[in-house]
Amino acid sequence: MSSGKLAEELARMSALAEHLRPHALLLSNESFASTNEREGSDLAAEVLRAVLESGIRIFSVTHLYHLAHTFHSHPPAPTLFLRAERLPDGSRPYKLIEAPPQPTSHGEDLYQKIFGRA
Repeated sequence: MSSGKLAEELARMSALAEHLRPHALLLSNESFASTNEREGSDLAAEVLRAVLESGIRIFSVTHLYHLAHTFHSHPPAPTLFLRAERLPDGSRPYKLIEAPPQPTSHGEDLYQKIFGRA
């Protein structure tokens, strides 16, 4: 192995950045998930801010709560946050709704559904 996953992701992001122009659209799916929450959030925030400052729009999917919370609290540009809807009983209608980030992926209820109560 010549480099780790994070180094490879940084190299891909750098190569991609060379092709971005103002008014372009960047689609980002779980970028910087190859490292821990804090480092991934910090790296992604720096990259996303630079991209936004260049006049590029971004659609980003992330489970990095710190990143989403930071951008929700201090949006560097007009920002829309969507998340999967959950009904009060915990069921999922599989619809996206406009809502602030949450610090959970609701993995515990999936665990209970699959493995039962311990």
